[in-house]
Amino acid sequence: MTSDMKTIAVIGLGYVGLPLAVEFGKSRPVIGFDLNERRIEALRDGHDATQEVSKQELASAPNLSYTTNSADLAAASIYIVTVPTPIDAHKRPDLTPLIKASETLGQVLKRGDIVIYESTVYPGATEEDCVPVLERVSGLTFNEEFFAGYSPERINPGDKQHRLPDIRKVTSGSTSDVAEEVDQLYASIITAGTYKAESIRVAEAAKVIENTQRDLNIALVNELAIIFNKMGIDTEAVLKAAGTKWNFLPFRPGLVGGHCIGVDPYYLTHKAEAMGYHPQIILAGRRLNDGMGAYVAGQLIKKMLRQRIQVNGARVLVMGLTFKENCPDLRNTRVVDVIVELQDYGIEVDVFDPWVDADEAKREYGITPINKPDTNAYEGIFLAVAHQKFTEMGVANLRSFGCKNHVLYDLKNILPADQSDLRL
Repeated sequence: MTSDMKTIAVIGLGYVGLPLAVEFGKSRPVIGFDLNERRIEALRDGHDATQEVSKQELASAPNLSYTTNSADLAAASIYIVTVPTPIDAHKRPDLTPLIKASETLGQVLKRGDIVIYESTVYPGATEEDCVPVLERVSGLTFNEEFFAGYSPERINPGDKQHRLPDIRKVTSGSTSDVAEEVDQLYASIITAGTYKAESIRVAEAAKVIENTQRDLNIALVNELAIIFNKMGIDTEAVLKAAGTKWNFLPFRPGLVGGHCIGVDPYYLTHKAEAMGYHPQIILAGRRLNDGMGAYVAGQLIKKMLRQRIQVNGARVLVMGLTFKENCPDLRNTRVVDVIVELQDYGIEVDVFDPWVDADEAKREYGITPINKPDTNAYEGIFLAVAHQKFTEMGVANLRSFGCKNHVLYDLKNILPADQSDLRL
């Protein structure tokens, strides 16, 4: 059977897995597997809660079926794993979802099957952590009876311009023949083209440094913002001026959350430390970015005190809870750090975000978003996320939520500089 005729199973139908399953499902049989029964039922009804795939796009994949029954996976010959790879409370990699997915696949693995991982990991995780699980559970021998590949995901949640087919895909395989088959498999749906890496470890490393690089660049501008704030200089004005040079990188300061940039560097540093090397620059950037929530909350507190606002007992409206604009993704959002810091000062915090599922916010962070902000009610208004809905409100509507003496902090610079009281 040629690769273009093989049935594919996609394990995990989140922000990464669903677009992949839909794209393959347009032209070949695909089994979409997820443990969340509510998620599967919603997809069968044509609804994607992540809002990454429209009802019309779901309907465009007639060969895609959905299941929560792992036994159904036995019909596939190629398995693509797209489960989360988070960190734990101690910022250590948590491979639990990846290991459990591998155990599930080990139960249905057959001779000649290929397991491809897309989840972000440290170099070596596929062959050192996942493959042994597949061997143990299946009883099959790696690179003789089954094979592996790695093709790191590059999905950008909420981005309607850079979709899956439009983003070049790195591919790899555990043998040269498998590497070619994996590359051709993705080439069938990725119009932007593919890049076949020399090995699985190279592909894993390439992925983890993509976001480590971005993390460090954001850490640099965050530190610059702290310095310029002490100097009384507008950071955005500085960055615009510097940006007139052709090779200046257009990074902006802010909170660094999400499932990638705020997480992936810890996978690389964990592996480095396990090998006896203590990373210097990467961890310094992580410490700085992880501290930005407390820093911006402190800025707001100081500004309120300068305006003779009683902080203890004050009300602050935090606008936006997702980790980025115009998407419902709450994973690793660092807006939570700001909220916790404000509450430590005795401030009553209301959170407003029309993109957020209230049940998910309550379940993940113990936060119950409000349906609509009160008017003339808040001593502080904190614009945390640049949702288009907030931008369209305009400064007059935004300030209508504040009482007579209030501070408007525009973290994302969605307003002209002279229309807010505070910017990062």
